[in-house]
Amino acid sequence: MEQVFAPWRIEWVERDDSEPDIDGCPFCVLPDRDDAREALVVAESEHAFVLLNNYPYNPGHVMVIPRPHTGDYTDLDAAALSDHARLKQRTMTALEAAFAPDGLNVGLNLGDAAGGSIDDHLHTHVVPRWGGDTNFMPVCSDTKVIVQGLEESYDQLRAAFAEQPGTRTADGGAVLVDE
Repeated sequence: MEQVFAPWRIEWVERDDSEPDIDGCPFCVLPDRDDAREALVVAESEHAFVLLNNYPYNPGHVMVIPRPHTGDYTDLDAAALSDHARLKQRTMTALEAAFAPDGLNVGLNLGDAAGGSIDDHLHTHVVPRWGGDTNFMPVCSDTKVIVQGLEESYDQLRAAFAEQPGTRTADGGAVLVDE
């Protein structure tokens, strides 16, 4: 029998679920935290931000999130809609530079029945994909093996965003994307 060794996951296993560290909508709270790296906010623009998924399907799995708190895509005004779309493009460029995936899954889960865990705040998932990234583990043992820790994914993706024209960094925080 082969073993899957993932020592960085002990922090998640030993976490204390009795006292959540987020009060309110996480997508409203996280971008305002002082430590962008700890909050996993990789990049920000005026009307949207990029958040590394805390429970990724693959390394580099992020969400591009408009700042207005709404679960209805048609509620976004023109500025937020345009900024969200531009930040998705920049995110795809950064993911391709950082991880060289074979493809990307990009999508929204709109409404409770669509399967999203947070349905009252829009977020677009952008998931890097590689040929062969789905193997026997999910089928045989209901287990997904993530081959890179969140910290390493964050650093790699942040560096790729920082290389793009029209970006600037904020004292160890998220990359700021100009319009």
